[in-house]
Amino acid sequence: MNSPSSSLRVIVIGGGILGASSALQLARLGARVTLVTEGGLSSEASGRSLAWLNSARFRSAEYHKLRMIGIDRYRTLAARYPAAPWLRFDGGLTWDADDNSNRIAEAFAHEQSIGYDARLLAPEQVAAVTPGVDVRAITRQGAIFNPGEGWVDLPSLIRVLLDEFATLGGEIVTQAGRATVEIKGGRAAGVSTTSGKRFEADAVLVAAGAAVPRMVSDVGVRIPDATPISLLVRSKPLKAGLRAVLNTPRVAVRPTPDGAIVFDAAWSEDEVIRHADGTYEVQESTVQKLAEEASAVLAGNPKIEVDSYGVGPKPVPQDGEPVLGALDAVPGYFVAFTHSGATMGLITGELLAREIVAGEVSPLLAKFRPARFA
Repeated sequence: MNSPSSSLRVIVIGGGILGASSALQLARLGARVTLVTEGGLSSEASGRSLAWLNSARFRSAEYHKLRMIGIDRYRTLAARYPAAPWLRFDGGLTWDADDNSNRIAEAFAHEQSIGYDARLLAPEQVAAVTPGVDVRAITRQGAIFNPGEGWVDLPSLIRVLLDEFATLGGEIVTQAGRATVEIKGGRAAGVSTTSGKRFEADAVLVAAGAAVPRMVSDVGVRIPDATPISLLVRSKPLKAGLRAVLNTPRVAVRPTPDGAIVFDAAWSEDEVIRHADGTYEVQESTVQKLAEEASAVLAGNPKIEVDSYGVGPKPVPQDGEPVLGALDAVPGYFVAFTHSGATMGLITGELLAREIVAGEVSPLLAKFRPARFA
């Protein structure tokens, strides 16, 4: 820890995994950090994320590399908390629809070519590899099992990270209302909120999920946005026997620490009703249909009782690639905006903290800078 870092004042906006991870890493480097959230901790996308830890299928080589390093950080965390029920590496199982969109063979060949651990299984082989799956739901092209994948319960992880953050002297301000980055002399100088709170800072990191593009537009920076509205449903505890994360044509499913399952699907996003006042309405028929689709891929097709659901924006940059690092136009202003915040959460916080405190811009982030949209 050097003396400049111990006097650096940093405000982190956002109470999800990116904000919590970054705040902790900044505090570890000696910065004086305040984490500010509009509502509660993990009350937005991190609280309704499937949180599948993976780098499966197709993406750029640079993004794949960063995701793999992100998974490595979770492996380190798992070694530190070997009995944690909120972090599991029991693999992922993926299959496609039985139509022209099926790319299982192509995806398997690609994953093998880049060294991603993958097995192509016929439906009748699945039960011997991973339990809890109704193999009758798997299409004739087979399924890919990725044994190195896993899942994390983000609200649980965020609590663990912020407990350590607090012991390092970090301050957490929840229910602060919508935040605005204050600019003085052409640089980020602090944060003000609609609740009347104000915080002075030497640097500000905006890790506010879907709000990032809107917030940076206030300083003339454009981040193209493809954020959809997502819906994640949580069941009541059931005896499903599922261990892997399932990614199937009609539903994605994973276990939870308390013996329930959570599940979502791309088609359900289209059925969410968006009202003019910014609120969302979810039809009971959509939730029920999702529960039926989840039951159909589980062994024994158990009756799924819905406990709750979450609905709201899921941060996704328009080009699908992360947006991480400093705004060139505004010194002291940093952003974190990405899909797959779970997989990227720990490594993003680590790399951004080094950049903010020590000015070390990691080559891992070279392709993902906000300036690429200038």
